[in-house]
Amino acid sequence: MATKQKTLQDAFYETLKDVYYAERQSVRALKKSAKAAEHDELRQAFETHAEESANQVERLQQVFEIIGKPARGKTCEAMQGLTSEMEEDLEDFGDSPAADAVLAACAQAVEHYEIARYGTLKTWATQLGYGDAAKLLDETLQEEKKTDQLLSEIAERINTEGSEADDDQAEKAAPRKGSKAKVA
Repeated sequence: MATKQKTLQDAFYETLKDVYYAERQSVRALKKSAKAAEHDELRQAFETHAEESANQVERLQQVFEIIGKPARGKTCEAMQGLTSEMEEDLEDFGDSPAADAVLAACAQAVEHYEIARYGTLKTWATQLGYGDAAKLLDETLQEEKKTDQLLSEIAERINTEGSEADDDQAEKAAPRKGSKAKVA
């Protein structure tokens, strides 16, 4: 039996289904992250991007319409892994001073995955002659990059705060270099 050879059109559709599933999972993960975040700026970033991601899901539905296919998701193993890792990290670090830094890192892992997927989809849409779809995908790609940059900036502040707390504790626990420890 001869099987039909897969085309770039097939790859585009399969990847579109994958990212559609991933984006819907991302909305849930962002809402959960917003509830868990302690820093107001990080919480706000998660809430804002959850709303943005909901719009991105709608944009993906428009892309499905453009290519004449039903808007259907396909289980995205990568996103399942990333959200599972986030769950584990929340459990492990939830009550620690590093919790927000870990949350930001998990969110950036999701953003990096989405940036890679949207970049690919935009390129393929252009090659396949789906100009309108490429514009929609690029709009989302730019939002994902902007969110990644914002998370980087927030993470740097959070990580600095966390490392200062660690430094303060280390100073209290150990004598300074060059000073003599008191012996009781």
